[in-house]
Amino acid sequence: MGKTMTLYLSTSPYSYENTLTTVRVADAALNKGHTVNLIASADGVYCFLKGQKAKGITNAEQEFSRLIQKGLKVYL
Repeated sequence: MGKTMTLYLSTSPYSYENTLTTVRVADAALNKGHTVNLIASADGVYCFLKGQKAKGITNAEQEFSRLIQKGLKVYL
């Protein structure tokens, strides 16, 4: 049985590599069968705008959409 992980993202997608790290950690945990919750607050909410570019990621919104399809639960 998998464990539950909750990630908190509050930095803007274009200033820090936190968005890329969050995507990678969430993807790895989902691939191992864990439940992943993501709480986006403050500037972290901008990661979910359509076409939003992030440092190290071509399109943050598409990456998170892909993870949501894999089971990521997002709370804005």
